[in-house]
Amino acid sequence: MSSGVSSSELYAVIPAAGLGSRMNTDIPKQYLKINGTSILDHTIERMLQIASLEKMVIVLDQLTYEQDNAMFAKTRRVDTCVGGASRAESVRNGLLHLSKNAASDSGVMVHDAARPCVRVSEINRLITETTGKTDGGLLAMPVVDTIKRADEYKRTAETIDRSQLWRAATPQLFPFAILLAALNKALEEGVEITDEASAMEYAGYSPKLVECSADNIKVTTPTDLVLAEHYLSAQTA
Repeated sequence: MSSGVSSSELYAVIPAAGLGSRMNTDIPKQYLKINGTSILDHTIERMLQIASLEKMVIVLDQLTYEQDNAMFAKTRRVDTCVGGASRAESVRNGLLHLSKNAASDSGVMVHDAARPCVRVSEINRLITETTGKTDGGLLAMPVVDTIKRADEYKRTAETIDRSQLWRAATPQLFPFAILLAALNKALEEGVEITDEASAMEYAGYSPKLVECSADNIKVTTPTDLVLAEHYLSAQTA
């Protein structure tokens, strides 16, 4: 059986092959600029501040791979590979690319390309709280809003107890071999995977929720882009 997340070897996968259609732009959202720098570059810069990170893999769209790869060719600790038809396939491709270096118990963080505001201090907390844990963990935020379940006519059907509800964020950190096996199982069995924790859950694991700040947003809409610019300017750690 694979052991828990190693404290000595850490890698990262950044799935960046999506189109970001909800932004209504001509280019994928990860290449939109905030203060003159792309969202993806902001995200990479945050991850490279993790001293224990050996290498990260940016998973790119096949159609634009040659062009996009040139942007990272000279960046130390950064590799690239081609993504798949879904997030789960893209992350698996990233893991397979890392397999020549990563050991079975190496820690692998998966982080959304469009989460440029993640705090370095909170990534380090995630690493600390998942070291040695087979189930791994993820940054997340407790739900603070009142949550309603709707009926088929979009009328309120009930109010949901929010005391045990969390909003999943990234990075999500798991032992290399266990995450790869969990993704393979879900993909082979046709299970919809929306994040890596859901693949781990399907495989029988219970990842730890590590609380992060509400400014760790995923840029999805034009409004989010404005928020991200504000958060990046205001953050200190």
